[in-house]
Amino acid sequence: MRIYRGDRSFHIANGVLMVLVGMAMMAPIVHVVAISLSSNEYVIMNQVRFLPKGLNLSAYSYVFRQGRLWRSLFVTIYITAMGTVFALALTSSMAYALSRAKTPGRRLINQGVLVTFIFSMPIIPFYLVVRSLGLMDSLWALILPTALTPFNVIIMRTFFSGISQELFDAATIDGCSEIGIYFRITLPLSLAVIATIGLFHAVHQWNTYFHALMFIRSYRKDPLQVLLRSLVIEDELASISQQGDDPALLNTTPEQLKAAVILFATMPILIVYPFIQRYFVKGATLGSLKG
Repeated sequence: MRIYRGDRSFHIANGVLMVLVGMAMMAPIVHVVAISLSSNEYVIMNQVRFLPKGLNLSAYSYVFRQGRLWRSLFVTIYITAMGTVFALALTSSMAYALSRAKTPGRRLINQGVLVTFIFSMPIIPFYLVVRSLGLMDSLWALILPTALTPFNVIIMRTFFSGISQELFDAATIDGCSEIGIYFRITLPLSLAVIATIGLFHAVHQWNTYFHALMFIRSYRKDPLQVLLRSLVIEDELASISQQGDDPALLNTTPEQLKAAVILFATMPILIVYPFIQRYFVKGATLGSLKG
């Protein structure tokens, strides 16, 4: 194909713009990594930008030996894994039912999904519902109420609607039930959108802290983000650093401890993303265009 000069200029400008945006988004993470690895004298003099100066692993030595961080990490992994499984099960089953033309009340339910998409539940009724179900101070309070969201249902329903109807007709002629069509045809053909919705929900569950502040009372059940908030935002690490009762704290500043804790809470979800990136891009594209 012949590429015109204007199109070539557009692609070049678009590529340069995306590189600049990517660098701007990566800059804070690179800066945090540099602070966490630098020697404390350079951090105190505010001379660390995007490259570490010296090498100091005392902050990581202290962070990795904190039992409450690991406990909160396991809590977060649990609610992320269980929440994503429940979300995919509920979202895919509801989206499949809404994508089938012969589902009774399909039009009314679709309208209800759109209404809840525009008008979300206020905080006080949401809190009262969770409390009435007896979920206070339970990890299920962080899993069940957010397992089904209108946005994910719409995306997955649109994807399911784009699957060829001839496949469903052929399966019906061969004697396959609706459940069989759902498990044997729809789900295997929808790995891209399932990975996309799974990533959306997993990132949401990993970063959640407001619901934990409302519903969780025991500090042993605090997710990682709640602990991160108390350590970084409430400046608890500054007082820990000043106490100096740990040998690793002698060569560590509060800024380095904060940087190490932030990376401790961020890296696991960042490591998972490259493994499902190709499914995420394909699922997001098809889910938004088909139907």
